[in-house]
Amino acid sequence: MLLTPPYAVFIGDATDPLGLKMACSIAYWRPELCVGEIALPSCSTTVGLPKVSLEEAVNQGAKSFVLGFNNAGGHIDEKYLPEIKAAVAAGLDIINGLHDKLTDIPELVNLAEQYGVRLIDIRHPTTRFKTGNGQKRSGKRLLTVGTDCSVGKMYSTLAIHKEMQEQGMSATFRATGQCGILVAGEGVAVDCVVADFISGSVEQLTPDNNAEHWDVIEGQGSLFQPAYAGVTIGLIHGAQPDALVICHTLRREFMRGMPGYRLPSIDETLTVNLLHARRTNPECKVVGICVNTSAVDEQTALETCQMIAIETGLPCVDPLRHGVSKIVANL
Repeated sequence: MLLTPPYAVFIGDATDPLGLKMACSIAYWRPELCVGEIALPSCSTTVGLPKVSLEEAVNQGAKSFVLGFNNAGGHIDEKYLPEIKAAVAAGLDIINGLHDKLTDIPELVNLAEQYGVRLIDIRHPTTRFKTGNGQKRSGKRLLTVGTDCSVGKMYSTLAIHKEMQEQGMSATFRATGQCGILVAGEGVAVDCVVADFISGSVEQLTPDNNAEHWDVIEGQGSLFQPAYAGVTIGLIHGAQPDALVICHTLRREFMRGMPGYRLPSIDETLTVNLLHARRTNPECKVVGICVNTSAVDEQTALETCQMIAIETGLPCVDPLRHGVSKIVANL
């Protein structure tokens, strides 16, 4: 699916940036694609974009209205329908990253047809995918994998892609989740692809390319996460990665939402992911480790990354604090 910027980012009546995953992603990585944020009067937070009204956003050239919030269950709250309808009537495409579909709301479908705009449910691919075939593809591919979900795989992938571009390398960020798709403007939400077609969808997302071109692929879930490992294994096989980057977060004892399951070690994560990656690319190697060190101070973060680097023999960084140039240099 292809998205059309510039974006007007709707943050509703949010009171905490943690509930604005979509909005925060686009505001941080692609602020130049945003005309501003639209908030309800009761909203008490911001993602740092200029505050605009719908009319001002349209006058500044906005083409799409992004639902920037996330919530438990991924539901579209009826209280936001007036703003969504107004955006449709103003001629804007609506971009939705929630599990609920805009296209399941008849009044929105009718209104969108009337004004000739698109209702884009980016978690629900409309492309028909084939099953994976495992055939060798030209070009190079890097995939981020994690000790758990929500450990910084998207951030790490985007940081690596940005570093590659700054070094003049030929590279494309390949999004596999709703926030990544919004940042990239295209991609496949693999957690909503029918299981038999996950690896095939990733093969289609990362086709044959020039020999020196890198597809930098956003990882999802974790092979050790009981809830999401099925997505991860399909992604690994379909990506056929030449390079893996391990992502980890400090001070998390148990898998997210799984109190009975402890986080695996970085060494175990490296070994198991490499085993499965080499099923479709026997030459795959691990090239670095990204650690989210936000739970500790700067000095502890630096010492921790240095210790992991010594133990594994691989460059280890916090992408936010240290950058990722050491990892790119190890490709």
